[in-house]
Amino acid sequence: MTRKGIILAGGSGTRLYPITIGVSKQLLPVYDKPMIYYPLTVLMLAGIREIAVITTPDDQEQFQRLMGDGSQWGLSITWLKQPRPEGLAQAYLLAEEFLAGAPSAMVLGDNLFFGHGLPELLAKAGAREVGGTVFGYRVADPERYGVVDFAPDGEVRAIIEKPEVAPSRYAVTGLYFLDGTAPERARAVQPSARGELEIVSVLESYLADGGLGVEQMGRGYAWLDTGTLGSLLDAGNFVRTLSERQGQQIGSPDEVAHMLGWIDDAALEARAKLFGKNAYGAYLRSLLG
Repeated sequence: MTRKGIILAGGSGTRLYPITIGVSKQLLPVYDKPMIYYPLTVLMLAGIREIAVITTPDDQEQFQRLMGDGSQWGLSITWLKQPRPEGLAQAYLLAEEFLAGAPSAMVLGDNLFFGHGLPELLAKAGAREVGGTVFGYRVADPERYGVVDFAPDGEVRAIIEKPEVAPSRYAVTGLYFLDGTAPERARAVQPSARGELEIVSVLESYLADGGLGVEQMGRGYAWLDTGTLGSLLDAGNFVRTLSERQGQQIGSPDEVAHMLGWIDDAALEARAKLFGKNAYGAYLRSLLG
C-alpha cells in the first residue's frame, strides 16, 4: 500500500504565549514561510502525496485558508480535528480512517529538517514495509528528549523518555515512519502519568516485536524544534542565513512539487504571480529559467 502522511499541528503552544494566543504555533513565520511548510516539504520529499493535517478545531479554518486541498502542489490534503491534545500517539487514532491500513509517515508541525541526502534517507525509511523507523539526532542536552539506548552491536535496546542519565546523545526526532499497525498499537497504549498517549509507548511496542529501526542523522543534517521562543528565532536565522548565502529556498512546497513533476511550469508561474514581486515570488519565477 502507498504510504500516507500525517502532520500533527494541534496543541495550544503555551510555551510561546502570548504570541500563540491568537494564532496556531504552526502558522507562525520561520523567516519567510509559515512553520508548517517545513514539515510539509519533508513528507513531499519522501514522495508522499496524500496527507492528513491534524489541527485544533479553532485553528483549522486558518490552515485551510493557507493550504486549501493541496491541489496547487499536486497533493491531496485531508483535514482532521484534535479536540484536545492527548499525546502524539493520539494522531494515529484520529487518522485511522484516513490511513485505512496504509503505512504512514508522521511529522510534527513544529519540526524543521535540512540536509544533503535527506530524500535518500527518507526513501530508505519508506521502503521498509514492516515495522517502524525513527530518526536519531545527536544533541548536547539529551535529557530533554526521548533518547535512543543502543546495544554494543548498534541495535536499538530501548527508547527512554527524558532520562536523568542519558544512555546516548541521540534524541528521537519528530518524524516517524510506521507500518499499518500503528493505529492498533496506539489504541493499546495506556495514558501516562501526565494523561497522554505517549509516542514512546507505540515505539516500544514495535521494539518489543523486533521491528523498530533507527536512522542516524549525522553531521550534515540539521534538526530544529521550534517549540520555544529561542528555538523559533534560531530556526528563522538558520533559514535566513542559508537562503541569503546560497540563494536557495528551504521548505518551499512550490519548488518541491515542481521539482518532482507534480505541478507543471504553468502552475508554478501561477503560484509565483500569487506572491507578486516579493522575494519568494521572484525565486519561484527564477526556477522557470
